[in-house]
This record gives sequence, C-alpha cells and structure tokens, in this order.
Amino acid sequence: MLYTPQKELFNRITKLQTLLREKDIDGALIVKSANLFYFSGTAQNAYLFVPAEGAPVLLVKKSFSRAKKESALENIMQLVSLKKIPAQLAELGCKSPATLGLEMDSLPASTYLFFQQIFPGVRFTNVSGLIREIRQIKSEYEINLLRTSASNMDKIYRQIPGLIKEGMAEIELAAQIEGMARTAGHMGYISMHAFNQSPYFGHLLSGESGAVPSAFDGPTGGPGLTPAHPQGAGWKKIKAGEPISIDYVGLWDGYITDQTRIFSIGPLPEKLQKAFDLALEIQAAVVEQMKPGANGSDLHELSLAMAAKAGFAENYMGYAPDQARFLGHGVGLELDELPVLAKGLDARLQPGMVIAIEPKFVFPGKGVVGIENTFAITEQGAERITVTPDELVRID
Repeated sequence: MLYTPQKELFNRITKLQTLLREKDIDGALIVKSANLFYFSGTAQNAYLFVPAEGAPVLLVKKSFSRAKKESALENIMQLVSLKKIPAQLAELGCKSPATLGLEMDSLPASTYLFFQQIFPGVRFTNVSGLIREIRQIKSEYEINLLRTSASNMDKIYRQIPGLIKEGMAEIELAAQIEGMARTAGHMGYISMHAFNQSPYFGHLLSGESGAVPSAFDGPTGGPGLTPAHPQGAGWKKIKAGEPISIDYVGLWDGYITDQTRIFSIGPLPEKLQKAFDLALEIQAAVVEQMKPGANGSDLHELSLAMAAKAGFAENYMGYAPDQARFLGHGVGLELDELPVLAKGLDARLQPGMVIAIEPKFVFPGKGVVGIENTFAITEQGAERITVTPDELVRID
C-alpha cells in the first residue's frame, strides 16, 4: 500500500492552519473520510482536530492499529468515547476552542447536535469552503498519483474494443470492463462531495440509453438496473450503428481521473458523427484558453457559443430540460471537486488545479456523443493527464 508522506500532510495542515488564523477560528474538527484522508493519511473511523496553532491530534475510534500504520501524524490516540473528545484533547494540552470549524456541508445533523452537547458554549462555523479551497490546488505528489491513475485506466480502455459484441447487454460489457479494472487495482468506490450522487464506476450507455436523464448532475444518466440506483448501464442490448459512450473513472490510491470515449459497431449516423467532431473542436478551443487567470465562466460560454453556432444548442450537455449547466469540474479524491467551470461562476484558473472537461451532445432516441479528458493547470497552460486517444473507435 502507498502511504501519504509526512511532509505532504504537514504542508496541507499548514495551509489549513493559515486560513483558520486568518478567519479567527481556533481549530477545526474533521470527520468526513475524504478530508480525513487528505489531512491525516488514513480514512479509519476517526476525528482529526487541527488547532490554528500547534500539532494536530487524531483520535481514532476504529481501527487504531491501522491508523497508526497508515498515518504519518505524530499525535494519534485511541478514542475512548465520543463524549470524551474534549477531555482527551485537553489531556494533550489542546486549548478549548472558543470557535470550532466543522464540515457543515456534509456533517450529519445528528453529529452536529452531538458536538453542541459535548462542546458547550463553543461557537461553530463552517470550514468546508476553506478545505475545498485548499484541496482544489494539487501538489506535485498528487498530480503524479493522478498521472498513474490515468495511465492505469488507459490500459483498460485499450482492451475495450475486443470486448464489444453486438447483442450483448450494457451491464455485461460493464461487468467485464469493471472486472479488469478491479483486477488491476481500481478502488471501485467513487467518492463525491454532492449528497446522494455517487455513481458506480461511471456511465456505460449505448444508443437511446445515453439520452435517458437521471438525478445525476451531469450531461448523462442512463436507466441503470433499478429505480433504487437510477443511473449507469442497464439491460439494453448493444446494436450496430449507435454510439457506445463509456464515461469511466480511473481510481488508484484514492485519486480520480475522468474520461469518456465513444465506440460504435460500424459507422454512426451523420448527425451524430458531426456532433462528435464538434465536441473535439470545443475541447481543443477550451484547452487553448486554459491558462492561469482564465475564468471558468468564459470557457463555458465559449463552448455554449460553439454549440449554438453549429445548431446543437438544445443537445449540448444534455437535452432540455435536463441539461447540465457546466463544462468541467475539478477532480481529486472526489469526482466533483472545485473548480466548476460554469456560466456565472467566477472561477479563476490557478496552477495545480486538475479539471475534467466534458463537452457532450445528447440526442433523444439516439444517444450521446462527446469527449472527456482530465487536465492539470500549469504555469504554461493545460497539461493533459488522461492519455487514451480521443478518436471514435469503430468496430467492424
């Protein structure tokens, strides 16, 4: 297993402590697994207290032995009882906070109410925005993990053409691809910041399935196998002459890359081929502008204008009224990190941001075509992280 280096954890915690001091927050108590892993190197059942000044403390409910092995932090203690969190922090010399930061956009209400009971008189404030602000800028260590994730997923994608057979069910193809990925070390579980959104591996959709909307906040959804999880591959049989869209996440050592490729048995209808070519043109035009200081809102508007000029405005990023209102999204430990490239959102690109760009076109009864790749913002512009060729793969 790969463990996060102590220096990497120190740099992340230092950034958080700087922001805590700027906001006059005495400390933060981190519970959410993605944030816990980011700052401590472990996702065991634990509570991480980061004071504005001084060393952080990791209180572990279960498993203490694994947390000690996985985390490079120095102050790791077995949590005796949730009620004793304040007392155990005091034993370690941590000053009782007057203002305590919590992850209020994801913390269960019952946990928040419990914290009110065990920290009487303490004022709580939301630090989720501060944490997301830090996490959107990736270190070179993180970007290398993302490169590895993308490289591993490329090896899977290159085997897909040999698996596709006319008449097979979407879910059958999905199972074969996912099995290969898991055998190669893919984590499987996709973490999302948004509530009730997480897909399984991604979306594998053929023909009209690609135009089936869902609750998922993206350009595609798909019927899924059941209303209990209404997205992704279903029982539809794959046919010749229709797009097969495979939007899968690479996920090794916790880090997510996102890509979409289009396959078909035989040629696509002319209109869909034209839309696919336009998606590549939009990607190229946007990537050319993806430099530090560029505004994500402007990039989204550029893509909207190109889609409208070609006569595909109503198909872009979904079909009305189910169109997604963005062009791209940050990726990292979660699929939906900052920044979000969307009209009206002032998101200035900065070196270290890692963003998935996904121009797609949806046609009711026909399917979805488009492209998605993951890019890292550098001082010079956009470095492409995903390496699988963009071309539509035709199987004859």
